[in-house]
Amino acid sequence: MSALTDVSTTPVKRAIAESIEAWRPRVDALSRALHADPEIAFAEHRSAAAIMALLAEGGFEVTPGVGGLDTAFDARIGSGDLTVAVCVEYDALPEIGHACGHHLIAGASVAAALALAPLVDELGITLRAVGTPAEEHGGGKAVLLEEGVFDGVSICVMLHPVQDGVTYNPVGTSAQAVGRYRAIFTGRSAHAAAAPHLAINAADAAVLAQVAIGLLRQQTRGDERIGLVTREAGSVTNIIPDRAVIDFECRAFEMDAYHALHERVRQCFIGAATATGTDVEITATEPLYEPLLQHGRLAASWVDAADALGLDTSPSAGMSGGSTDMGNLSQVIPSLHPWFSLPGVDAPIHSHDFARLADQDTAYEAMFVGATALAWTVADAATGDADREHFLRAAYRG
Repeated sequence: MSALTDVSTTPVKRAIAESIEAWRPRVDALSRALHADPEIAFAEHRSAAAIMALLAEGGFEVTPGVGGLDTAFDARIGSGDLTVAVCVEYDALPEIGHACGHHLIAGASVAAALALAPLVDELGITLRAVGTPAEEHGGGKAVLLEEGVFDGVSICVMLHPVQDGVTYNPVGTSAQAVGRYRAIFTGRSAHAAAAPHLAINAADAAVLAQVAIGLLRQQTRGDERIGLVTREAGSVTNIIPDRAVIDFECRAFEMDAYHALHERVRQCFIGAATATGTDVEITATEPLYEPLLQHGRLAASWVDAADALGLDTSPSAGMSGGSTDMGNLSQVIPSLHPWFSLPGVDAPIHSHDFARLADQDTAYEAMFVGATALAWTVADAATGDADREHFLRAAYRG
């Protein structure tokens, strides 16, 4: 037996730890395979198929393509009155692969679900492993929530890897709301030498908008973020471009602050259009990600579990940058989204170095420790009488 079973404090928790050990080789292989074959938002066909196959081996009844998303799935086992959803993420980032560790998120969620599966009757739960694609871009969870996939769920859980040294204590932590948009400037093209006076330069509007946003940053709060990338602004030097495209995003920890920031950024684009005589159209490109709410009772159980496993549960530093569509679920369903540290990983997420270091043996070991704590947290919620009643009343009704 491993150290995970040695620290188990109850028969249920020991059974969970033993089950994780039994599934370890299969889940480890799955997670490593996901890392080696990264797929981006809404295109995670091989990843979803591999995860569904392993859950089916664990006794889950698997339904692919739920919520109108080809790479989403719903795997269920048990018939208890308390419904628990373990969210499984598996999309990668364009160009840099699993630089946010979603292969580890998938492995941890699958390991926790497989470990809980034999105990669903004893715990009185309906256990669901929900495949949620497109977390990085596309808001898969927001789409599935809107489509009714999470109706009847009382608890949503998952966890996320980060660099070394981050505390395992999620109390007081959150994630930012984020909205993503596309601004399209439309002008009039002309020969840049023969008739430049007849043109309306869309690229000039794009430049002015970026300058205005750059100046705006001085007047934003320290925990707000604005990001943008120019997708299109002409292709050759001798044609003044009649079209420019900028994708941008705004982030803030509170919705009021987010909406205020978004309006100020929007005015930068409108002002640039006015100054250059172009037209501008701004449209949302993804669902709005809402701020993350860590449920207090689930967070306390997680801290107890992490502490028993010898992890750092010192008080967290509080708010940190980043966003997740788990925030949308957390606004309407009691949710837990803690972070777990990868030993020796000193690179930030969303970097080539993090993608490389998150494929080390120590990262996969941390994944299994986190999976154990996550499954223990679910067991605590199901077996504590007061907690169970609380969560039963909190079931999402759509």
